[in-house]
Amino acid sequence: MLWQHLVSLFFGGAFLSNAVPHFVGGVMGESFQSPFAKPPGKGLSSSTVNVVWGIANLVIGYVLVCRTGDIDMKKTVDVVVLGLGVLVMSLHSARHFGQFHGGRVPERS
Repeated sequence: MLWQHLVSLFFGGAFLSNAVPHFVGGVMGESFQSPFAKPPGKGLSSSTVNVVWGIANLVIGYVLVCRTGDIDMKKTVDVVVLGLGVLVMSLHSARHFGQFHGGRVPERS
């Protein structure tokens, strides 16, 4: 197994996870942070921009998981690495977006 295959699955999972908040927020008609806002990642983008960004993340995730990574759902290592990508991006998103949407961010000491 090539290590590039596992890297592709990890980042594919991250892109698939990132697709969810942007697409859902956009479909709900809500403004949401995106890389295209000013300032990037902090300002709000329109719901249309977020739908497009969510779909772009979905396509990139699909390509990384199903085309480049070519996941085998019967191989535990493939599923675990994909899941780690989803977990890492999900935790990062929860912490980042929580700053703007009422989630608690622990104080640094």
